[in-house]
Amino acid sequence: MENHERRLHKTPALRRTLLAGSAGLVGAAAAASGLAILLRTRRRRGPPAIQASIRQDWLDRRKEAIIEPELPIIDPHHHLWDRPYRYLFQDLRADVGSGHKIVATLFAECGAMYRTDGPVELKSLGETEFVTGVVRKGASGKYRSTRYIAGIIGYVDLRTGSQAKGVLEQHMAVSDGRLRSIRNGSASHSDPSLRIYAGAPPGLLLDRDFREGFAALAPLGLGFEVWAIQTQLKEVVNLARAFPQTTIVLDHLGGPLGCRTLCREARRGVHQVARRHLRGGKLS
Repeated sequence: MENHERRLHKTPALRRTLLAGSAGLVGAAAAASGLAILLRTRRRRGPPAIQASIRQDWLDRRKEAIIEPELPIIDPHHHLWDRPYRYLFQDLRADVGSGHKIVATLFAECGAMYRTDGPVELKSLGETEFVTGVVRKGASGKYRSTRYIAGIIGYVDLRTGSQAKGVLEQHMAVSDGRLRSIRNGSASHSDPSLRIYAGAPPGLLLDRDFREGFAALAPLGLGFEVWAIQTQLKEVVNLARAFPQTTIVLDHLGGPLGCRTLCREARRGVHQVARRHLRGGKLS
């Protein structure tokens, strides 16, 4: 992702705005993945869902002055979806138009608008097709101040191994060349209370079939976004060492789980990943 982000906007402020970029322009919902969406739709006891409808009355209670209104910002991680709650193009426009100088945005996969028929491995094409339609709307000339969805972080199940390359190429084709990277939800933990946030199969990043699919990314010019938690950062390091040519971006700064001891462990893990292998990180 680093290369395409550099192409989007050449400015000394770019690096810090990208690394400090948030999934949450005001009102944006929390991150999700293709795997996590399936887990969250099942009925279970536990904590409430982490997404919720936009409460404009609550947001309007407090207004803060923008510290650097002329600072160019790329929002590197937002979603679009229509569930019982929705966050669609007009909601994104409202957030982008809040006063910050948002020059471009990147869409991150969230399990939205999947195809309802056809092979399972191709259903996520529906999301890329949907987002590409939104891109065309945003590029119509009416909204010139911001490049909406200048890049797409898509979902392809890399566990399909050798078949992943063909599916990736289809996503690239339907995205009008905007596909920049792939994200597979890999956050996993044995604690049942964390399952709503970390419900991916254990050891996904070490899985042989997953890595066979992962190997197709770099030759196609695609990067990978890691959604993992702090106890998995050694797996992230292992993956990065095995594929040094692949750009890896660490979502949510490695998923710290708590404070004090846990936060110290998380910092050490992120430092280990960043020392040699991390190309970027995101706050959210």
